Amino acid sequence: MHSTRVTHSRRMSTVRLGLIGIGNIGRHHAEYLLDGKVPRCELRAVCAPSAAKLEPWKARGLATETDALTLMRSGLIDAVLIATPHFQHTTLGIAALEAGLHVMVEKPISAHKADAQRLLDCAERHPDRVLAGMFQLRVEPRYTRIRELLASGRLGKLQRVSWLITDWFRTDAYYSSGGWRATWRGEGGGVLLNQCLHNLDVLSWILGMPTQVRGFAQLGRWHNIEVEDQVTAYLEWPDGASGIFITSTGEAPGTNRLELAGSRGRLVLENNRITFLENETDALDWSRTATVGFSKPPVTEHELPFENHPAPHAALMENFVGAILDGTPLIAPGADGIHSVELANAMVYSSILGQTLTLPLNGAAWETELQQRIQNSRFEKTVREVAIDDFAQSFRR
Repeated sequence: MHSTRVTHSRRMSTVRLGLIGIGNIGRHHAEYLLDGKVPRCELRAVCAPSAAKLEPWKARGLATETDALTLMRSGLIDAVLIATPHFQHTTLGIAALEAGLHVMVEKPISAHKADAQRLLDCAERHPDRVLAGMFQLRVEPRYTRIRELLASGRLGKLQRVSWLITDWFRTDAYYSSGGWRATWRGEGGGVLLNQCLHNLDVLSWILGMPTQVRGFAQLGRWHNIEVEDQVTAYLEWPDGASGIFITSTGEAPGTNRLELAGSRGRLVLENNRITFLENETDALDWSRTATVGFSKPPVTEHELPFENHPAPHAALMENFVGAILDGTPLIAPGADGIHSVELANAMVYSSILGQTLTLPLNGAAWETELQQRIQNSRFEKTVREVAIDDFAQSFRR
């Protein structure tokens, strides 16, 4: 966790929040905020480019604005929650920090590593402002229990990791619901950057970052899209543990199975159940001392019960408010958000290059490759998006 102590020009007992973006996830955030699910946080304003879409929120007593920069400079808010398409996260995040606001960014914090680093560099220049990422799986008991078990040493030396996460099925109608979806220009990637960012965040959060990645990404394998919709990746960690990460948006019913094998047992999360097969003796010690060639350590099976968090997004927002008002350690610091972006970028870039990549990823090299693909993207920018891109360039010069 990361502790941030902040100072304020306005003495605050509550955080006045502005929400930028009212698509599917933006509307979800707005509803629980208006329902009072986050203490000491008041949703004051909503921003979206369509004035017509803002009318229902105006009728509910919120200030509305079609221009994010105008809202940031209005004095109406102390913080923003950014829930826009991916490429705008960096631009809007930097603008908000520069305007003196605290920032919560929906996943991914940026569309690619180089942009993520620009956002984090800006946050470093403004240490009095809180930057957090919306990685709500970090409060889900199934993952906190696994992380605690690993930290306790009960799994022993980590040997193998496998995450088969193919229950992200999406239809052609989903991809055609927005011109920015599943395009290099609009999202910067496919299943890894959109659906799997939470899983990649959990992976780096509980295990740390791998040192090597070899990705095999199929672009438009199951849908008429230009980005990846099926991926198999091989990973290696600094201590020698190896793993695979497999995902798809074209497989139904799909599977979600996380398996961790260590020298003291095997842990499996699947079908809303955690099973831990615990060796009575460390397998590596057993191997060195056993006198029988085919023997194994005795095993005890445990089920680790848990219940899903009732409101994980609200929990992250409550923690964000606590960081602003009280200096509470962040559950998902903005700086952590670069890891999932880096893993997503590395898996695709490795596949394009046809070679294993050593991490940390060269963010500038992937940005160059991505920009070339953006030039040939099927997604055509609107006049407003051209203006946003021009504004974004001011932060990259």
